[in-house]
Amino acid sequence: METTILHNPRCGKSRQALKLLHEKGENVQIVEYLKNVPSVDEMTLIINKTGLKPEELIRKNERIFKEHFKGKALSDKDWIKAMVENPILIERPIVIKENKAALGRPPEDVLRIL
Repeated sequence: METTILHNPRCGKSRQALKLLHEKGENVQIVEYLKNVPSVDEMTLIINKTGLKPEELIRKNERIFKEHFKGKALSDKDWIKAMVENPILIERPIVIKENKAALGRPPEDVLRIL
């Protein structure tokens, strides 16, 4: 079964998680989510697999968050819409395998779903 990583090659944590997956012999499908943005349905499914709330997967240090979303109480659907419309807000890396997904912060956390 293939393992998928929502990856940003410019991110050190994302590169570390990808390296760990390769070291474990995983067949990895790399999705550069800034170029190939998941749909609302895809993002919803991924988030559900993590067991986290959508807001927990938001990058709160991004300028767009600070300017447009900080201090707002959005619904889960609205947070997902914000991520899809502004993919830089998606925390990374997210690794998906079968019916589980994990946020790689720290990168070693992705190993728990293998």
